Amino acid sequence: MATHRRADMFTADGRPSDDDPREHGPRLGDERVTLVDSLRRQRLTLEMKCADLDAEAMARRAVEPSTMSLLGIVRHLAEIERATFRVMMAGQDAPRLFCTTDDRDGDFNGAVADPQVVEQAWKAWRTEVDFAVQWVAGAPGLDVTGDDPLNQHGSGGGTMSLREVLLGMIEEYARHMGHVDLLRERIDGRLGQ
Repeated sequence: MATHRRADMFTADGRPSDDDPREHGPRLGDERVTLVDSLRRQRLTLEMKCADLDAEAMARRAVEPSTMSLLGIVRHLAEIERATFRVMMAGQDAPRLFCTTDDRDGDFNGAVADPQVVEQAWKAWRTEVDFAVQWVAGAPGLDVTGDDPLNQHGSGGGTMSLREVLLGMIEEYARHMGHVDLLRERIDGRLGQ
């Protein structure tokens, strides 16, 4: 994943900041460019919404009995990136990062206020995003497929195209960005554009 200058997405008037890296992607691209850039912007939003928070804030839970936290979402999205691109699309035999058969919600349950846990989560997420970006860039087209026999990715229990996978990842991130908005507002009252 390319490094970027951190922009302040928390603007006073709610309008996009001129240095917001999400605002300066490719325009008028074809289907592939559009899908890839939309996912890039979702990923950047996660990083920006979690910026400048310590381990306690990252691990702060929403409301009882929910185990949802910003840290849990980072860990969850690392799991999803890995399962989608590394396992399903690339066919690698890679173990889960945080979840186990005994703790299917280990991504959220293990999200504790420890700086090393936060660092490990971001490292895992960035590693999986980097893999996904490279894999997608090397894919010959959007019609390349992966197998989802257990319907873990919404295929209905079968083959999925890269087109469907990218759209599904955009949906996954978008769903969680709503959670991230609320969690960040609860932590320090900051609202993003």
